Amino acid sequence: MIDRNFKYGDRVQLTDAKGKLYSITLTTGAEWHTHKGMLKHDDLVGLPEGSIAATNGELKFQIFRPLLADYVLSMPRGATIVYPKDAAMIIGMADIKPGVRVLEAGVGSGALSISILRAIGESGFLHSVEIREDFAEISKKNVQSYFGSEPQNWQLTISALQDQKFEADFDRVILDMLSPWDCVGTASNALVPGGVFMAYVATTTQLSKIAEAIKDSGNFTEPESSETIVRGWHHEGLAVRPQHRMIGHTGFLIFARRMAPGVPVLQRRRRPSKGSYDVIE
Repeated sequence: MIDRNFKYGDRVQLTDAKGKLYSITLTTGAEWHTHKGMLKHDDLVGLPEGSIAATNGELKFQIFRPLLADYVLSMPRGATIVYPKDAAMIIGMADIKPGVRVLEAGVGSGALSISILRAIGESGFLHSVEIREDFAEISKKNVQSYFGSEPQNWQLTISALQDQKFEADFDRVILDMLSPWDCVGTASNALVPGGVFMAYVATTTQLSKIAEAIKDSGNFTEPESSETIVRGWHHEGLAVRPQHRMIGHTGFLIFARRMAPGVPVLQRRRRPSKGSYDVIE
């Protein structure tokens, strides 16, 4: 039987009675101090997940190994992270699975990189491109901290995506940047026929511009857009209601697939509504 009890080097999530989360990495002889006493790391080693630990001031915590969402929300940040709800949609909608080759641009703090690396497994490959060296360094440390070392199937390049040259060698291209419309041509060159293009943008203006760029390229299917809103609920006996606080709008996802070279996209039949486009007199 595999020993699942905590050992030195494990990351541990501590949750207090108010639901506040804390994260520590178990180290020999180390102590974790709170406003009400301290915990010795040595005392947590050997305990199973789901145990209760108490400081010498009798402040109690539930202890578990952190889930991916817990790690991402508590890790050091440079840029704003891709929230777990959006990362889950990207992984699902883009069909990122073991063995696929993914090109990602706009790495930020590495949250989406971690999700992609978990999804593609050891048989897949992720090439991440980040224009800012400081963001790249933060994301690199976060990825290394999560996996324990730098994954062998991950390449991180500090550059603007449009300055890189790619052949049709990737199954998926995922963009999280201010102006993804500048990189539609690069994405076209990088994707194999049938490959998935997906961009994550924050505003409706960005959404409109990337949608038009995808259509104008002639290399992709009709783009589809969505946003994901998750609302938590409070339940205490018969008092069941939505939580007062929620993570509302975080971003839009836009999705399209690469057509075969030289094959024109099948145009959607629809009648544009008034005001859809500017009128030029």
